[in-house]
Amino acid sequence: MLRSDTDMAQSRKTAVRLDKIGVSAALLLFGALAFLPFATAKANRIVPGVANSFTASLPSGTGAVLLAILVAFAVLGAVRLGPTLRVGVALAGLVTLLLAIGIAPGVLAAPENPYARVSPASGFWMALCGFALLFTDALTRLRPGPVLRLVLLAAILFVIGALLATGHFDGLSMMREYAVRAGTFWSEGARHLALAFGSMAVSVALGVPFAVLAWRMEALRAPALAVLNVVQTVPSIALFGLLIVPLGWVALHVPGASALGIRGIGAAPALVALVLYSLLPVVANTLAGLAAVPDAARDAATGLGMTRRQRLLGVELPLALPVILAGIRIVLVQNIGLATVAALIGGGGFGVFVFQGLGQNATDLVLLGALPTVALAFASATVLDAAIDFASISPKGTAS
Repeated sequence: MLRSDTDMAQSRKTAVRLDKIGVSAALLLFGALAFLPFATAKANRIVPGVANSFTASLPSGTGAVLLAILVAFAVLGAVRLGPTLRVGVALAGLVTLLLAIGIAPGVLAAPENPYARVSPASGFWMALCGFALLFTDALTRLRPGPVLRLVLLAAILFVIGALLATGHFDGLSMMREYAVRAGTFWSEGARHLALAFGSMAVSVALGVPFAVLAWRMEALRAPALAVLNVVQTVPSIALFGLLIVPLGWVALHVPGASALGIRGIGAAPALVALVLYSLLPVVANTLAGLAAVPDAARDAATGLGMTRRQRLLGVELPLALPVILAGIRIVLVQNIGLATVAALIGGGGFGVFVFQGLGQNATDLVLLGALPTVALAFASATVLDAAIDFASISPKGTAS
């Protein structure tokens, strides 16, 4: 009996331990690869396509090898591994999946048909979500510092950029849409960046000083936050539309306004709307950051003979900076997404491709505008998260 108990205890120690989130991701991957189409082949960009499984989308030998690799990564993800190893497994799975979808056009697109299109299907996107779930879960457990997060972001962007530079994805429908519109893509991308980052800069330049004023004048806080909350509840399309009339009037009646680009449609109402949406997070977070400054720090600054201005610039704002940066992060990610809607009033940006694709029933044209927007928001959020962590650390390495 003693030996039996010892053997049972040993077997428990050596038994494979499963991870709940990893099992969920593995089931998602198995379902995506086994039951959902991996790629869709179309005779042209508009007609309905023919769905193909993973093995049917790739050369027989290559497909079997890549499928075995993906299944192995899914099994490893289901096992309770160290967070560093899980990050490696997830990233390797993502790269394998990207390699596989880039090979599919060479198999599914008829060479004699220059209009043939091949697009990722639901199985690819579900498998991508599965590996992304593994990656984010492992990253959460790893708790990387700001430097490591930036390194991982750079590595991911490098791998994707290298695959794009090699032409591995050129056969996919989305990249063929890009090839036709390359010049327009970069010009609209620059306009999207200008709207998102420009509105953020203006909102910070206006919101932080206003928040400092509202902090010193308590009677101003509640009314100001109430007005900004009302602005935040107005739907984006409605706010863009409401600004057309007053800005059109300004363009007609104010000398030089039209020459400066102020018109009823275009970038001007889009920029104004984005700034209005951005003021609440900036003002609210600045007030919250100032409120969180310890009274002892203020008393010490006063005891050192600092004026109110010196105390604000040298003590209060630096201590409130992490909270202020959190508000700026919200603003930037929000505005990157909202700038897409600006295309409806001639503001440009990646939304041009989104709405063109919706009008033409061309999903890949929609993706040409949507995927860069998502990637830009993700990269911006990661960089600002790292900046918040850096701002939260004192020169001696202890949290402020």
